[in-house]
Amino acid sequence: MVKWFSLGFWALLARLVLRNRVAILISVVLITIFLALQWKNIKFTYTEANLLPDNEIASIEYNAFLEKFGEEGNLIIIGSKNDSLFTPEIFENWCKMMRQFQENKSVDLVLSIDNLKELKKNDSLQTFELKPFLDNSKLKDAKYLSDKVNELRNDLPFYEGLLFNKKSGTIRGAIYLDKKIVNTAERKDFVLEILNPAVEKFELENKIDLHISGMPYIRTMSTETIKGEIGMFIGASLLITSLLFFFFFRSFRATLISIIIVIIGVMWSFGILGLFNYEITILTSLVPSLIIVIGIPNCIFLTNKYHQEYKVHKNKAKALQRVTTKIGMATLITNLTTAIGFGTFVTSNNDLLIEFGIVTAINIFALFFLCLFVIPIFHSYIPAPVERHLEHLDRGSVRRFMDWILRNIKTNRVKIYAVAGIFAVLSIIGILQMKVTGSIIEDMPKKTEFFQDIVFFEDEFDGIMPLEIVIDTKRKKGVMKASTLRRMEEFETKIQKIEGLSKPISVVNLVKYAKQAYYNGNPEYFELPTSQEQSFILSYVKNTAKDSKDNVLKSYVSDDGQFARITTFMRDDNGENMPAIEASIRKIADEVFPKDAYEVNITGKSLVFQRGTNYLLDNLLSSLVFAFFLTALLIGFMFRSFKMILVALIPNLLPLLMTAGIMGYFGIPLKPSTILVFGIAFGLSVDDTVRFLSQYREELRNNKWKIKKSVYATFNDAGLSMFYTSIVLFFGFSVFMLSSFGGTIALGGLVSITLCFGMLSNLMLLPALVLTMNKRLANAQELPEPNIRLREYSDAEIDDLDNKKL
Repeated sequence: MVKWFSLGFWALLARLVLRNRVAILISVVLITIFLALQWKNIKFTYTEANLLPDNEIASIEYNAFLEKFGEEGNLIIIGSKNDSLFTPEIFENWCKMMRQFQENKSVDLVLSIDNLKELKKNDSLQTFELKPFLDNSKLKDAKYLSDKVNELRNDLPFYEGLLFNKKSGTIRGAIYLDKKIVNTAERKDFVLEILNPAVEKFELENKIDLHISGMPYIRTMSTETIKGEIGMFIGASLLITSLLFFFFFRSFRATLISIIIVIIGVMWSFGILGLFNYEITILTSLVPSLIIVIGIPNCIFLTNKYHQEYKVHKNKAKALQRVTTKIGMATLITNLTTAIGFGTFVTSNNDLLIEFGIVTAINIFALFFLCLFVIPIFHSYIPAPVERHLEHLDRGSVRRFMDWILRNIKTNRVKIYAVAGIFAVLSIIGILQMKVTGSIIEDMPKKTEFFQDIVFFEDEFDGIMPLEIVIDTKRKKGVMKASTLRRMEEFETKIQKIEGLSKPISVVNLVKYAKQAYYNGNPEYFELPTSQEQSFILSYVKNTAKDSKDNVLKSYVSDDGQFARITTFMRDDNGENMPAIEASIRKIADEVFPKDAYEVNITGKSLVFQRGTNYLLDNLLSSLVFAFFLTALLIGFMFRSFKMILVALIPNLLPLLMTAGIMGYFGIPLKPSTILVFGIAFGLSVDDTVRFLSQYREELRNNKWKIKKSVYATFNDAGLSMFYTSIVLFFGFSVFMLSSFGGTIALGGLVSITLCFGMLSNLMLLPALVLTMNKRLANAQELPEPNIRLREYSDAEIDDLDNKKL
């Protein structure tokens, strides 16, 4: 294997490339056409990202909850805080809009004040019936509407928190989508083609602002935002990297071929997504831009080496062949380490990350071969570089900066280590201040209207993220036992005092409402029946439940009556407090429900997402360790030295520590988006390390294993390219800060910062460590070797030298 990639192999490959230029270009065109045909399979995801595998206990409990009580993510809510809504003309328009939604095939149920049902007692059948709350014939009477709204707010406490906020007067309606279309394109069609136009028309005609939210709506609008940003990222990445490339090389032709190469890479990336039938998610949507940002550095290294070689001997053919021969192996290894950095996501046991890792790793390898073949072929067809194209090799400001670094490496290595140590200590202090959060909407685009609506509903109804508590009574029909209901009421009263939770909703509310209905709707009787009342009131409830069409219990009690559901809501910004909230709930549950008779499980999207964040953190840290391990193996294979493994890892560990420390100091939490930073940044930062060490290995051979000479030669040859590529990567990832998604902004900004630290670390700390770790050997190589020198002289020559000294 080593011989296959020896110097002879790369020399042979260089000759084959230049001798088969037309065949290679035709192959590139055919591959591009084939992958372009796969674009028809590209589709955007309509499912919610699941951070937990199905065999995790939290996933098992959540799926069991969904089987008993149905999908909880099919609710869209529309609300208003404007009392003008209840003027007859405007309210009539509201009713028309809600009926329009109800008549749509994508909607299962609409619950609003206009179609609200009131629980009424039917003594003849000993049951409760749902009767319309409003009389449609009186809706044009302003006083009637006003009285009914007051009745709703004052006499129907069951609907408080569901349809209205008594303190602020906010009213909302609920649209329950058909569960079958929640994770399909039909959901998008309903939101974009039916819901949004109807709401916009209502607002325009009635001069009233409406607020829309709910997970189906949030997911749809987020996807649409992602679609809009893909083109922006590609355009911005292409613009800034091409401008930097031209600034460095001052060559339109070299810039043009680099742009063409990365555009082909982008086309291939979309084709590979379609070929594998992967959906475009918030992560895979970044792949095309990543290809541009990662591809341009490959073009820089190859072009820079071509210019360096041509400047020495002014022979274009010889220079093009030596580009592949001299840095082919180094470029292969650096692309391999980048692919490893992304490929380690495959070990995360998370479909979202696995797909991202596979697609990115494949595209990085494809882009490597594309650059290695096409750049020499392109330059073989165009004229040789002129003097202005080579000026960048001796550009004053950059050269002075590089010379300053080299002087410090030679004379101030102790200061370099001292500064690195100080930064490491400060970083560790910052890391100790880091927090972990599992917020579902924290990374949502905060400037968009739909995010402002999320904030509105969180403020008005104490959050929109459901937290579900399932009570298992361990026996059929155990929920409706009076003792169980009493315990549930006590439990709800106590958990309502936990900061961050809204008023709980459960069968207890329904039974209280039943008692109120039994006493002719008197709100003073909104309470659980006494022991004397329970037999006849609960019998009414059970008789009502027998009618499957109007089973008022089905949302709160399982079909067999064994499981009860308690729903509370929490603000999304309480995600980092979830462990404390969960612990408080479990403590109260243990106090209220005897374990021999009841089992209490806590689930819901809020908890599952928080658990998923912790799970993802563990997996990505494992992936990062795995990436370190693979890099160590690669360096060990190259040098057969444990010292060189440390030399390679330390300069890349320090930037990660510094970024983590910054996150701690500035209160940036660990979450799915920021966790990704470390794996991506390591995969890119270690490129410079491996490139430097690979070329250092070649320089050792060329300089008869002279360490200092080889280090300085490597720095002079590769240092400029490392600086150029790091600048391109820094600005390339900064493009992601144009996003409206907080997670993408954090990803772009933190990766850019890490790569900046990584550049300085690899340019200063890495060469210094190579010299220090081999200090004794390097010093010995600088001393004269008297024994060797004596053996080179004959006896007569030695006598002659002695006579001269005398």
